[in-house]
Amino acid sequence: MHAREFGRLGDEIVHEITIRSEAGAEAKILTWGAVVRDMHAPLPGGKSQRVVLGFDRLEDYVAHSPHMGAVAGRYANRIAEGRFTLDGVSHQLDRNENGRNALHGGAAGFGKRLWRLGAADERSVTLTLVSPDGDGGCPGQVTTTCVYRLVEPATLRVELTVTTDAPTIVNLAQHTYWTLDGAASVLDHELQVSADFYTPVRDDQIPTGDILSVAGTPFDFRRSRVLRQPGEGGAPFKLDHNFVLSSARPSPHEPLRHAATLRSAQTGLALELHTTEPGVQVYDGWKIDLSVAGLDGQRYGVNAGLCLEAQVWPDSPNQPHFPDPTLRPGEVYTQVSEYRIA
Repeated sequence: MHAREFGRLGDEIVHEITIRSEAGAEAKILTWGAVVRDMHAPLPGGKSQRVVLGFDRLEDYVAHSPHMGAVAGRYANRIAEGRFTLDGVSHQLDRNENGRNALHGGAAGFGKRLWRLGAADERSVTLTLVSPDGDGGCPGQVTTTCVYRLVEPATLRVELTVTTDAPTIVNLAQHTYWTLDGAASVLDHELQVSADFYTPVRDDQIPTGDILSVAGTPFDFRRSRVLRQPGEGGAPFKLDHNFVLSSARPSPHEPLRHAATLRSAQTGLALELHTTEPGVQVYDGWKIDLSVAGLDGQRYGVNAGLCLEAQVWPDSPNQPHFPDPTLRPGEVYTQVSEYRIA
């Protein structure tokens, strides 16, 4: 484990912690946003491949990052009109998406906070964050712990736990943008999603409440296929949708379920997501248009990376038939996700 000062927010130091596996995988974690800033996976012959998008400067994360590598919360994804009712009490959240909906916990969500550095060793790092009652409009003080582990040979394991002192809602998501070959676009990557159903959305990306079969739709990724549409030009699908893995959050003690596999023919690398969560939001980065340089000066444009966000379904506080995101005192929210690269 190696730690260094990555930057400062006023008088507060933002640390970067590097963890490594014996096989040669390496991940760099920031205390700002619990961000996975950089990650390399080993290739045959002793070489390695960068597999994530990131920035070289803290200032660019603060000013420009679209939750790049962060842990989004207290409620990841969207809540319609930033409003929900819990135990008969209505709560108004920060409507930070076009002034209409709440997205990723609001303008000052977990992915835009300084977390506290806890235990760390060569292969793992622990971060904690306390979110006060009323934070972003949410009730209850919650304490969140995030543990990143590098498991041999090249698996990034993410362990998230949350406790609360009052009834609240919790939905966390690891929001790394993946690219397995460093090309300008991920549209030539192949994607497979282990989901028979998805939740369609309105124009503002809020679920309609329907749960539809993927069969015969552009959302059928049950068999691996390239991300770009067939035909001349190979246009993107503009994916930003929740795929249904389960109708309820399972016990964290059950085996992780396979959610998705992303593959690059160029490098031969494959990334598998296995998770406890009932849904995976697949976002193909179609809105990326950054005015600042990324890692090693690379410019990130449309479709530069793909997110596989394990989480509860979007807008679930307002959809009674969706998995319940409520957390009560005495309970522990637990999410485990593994990004397995081979």
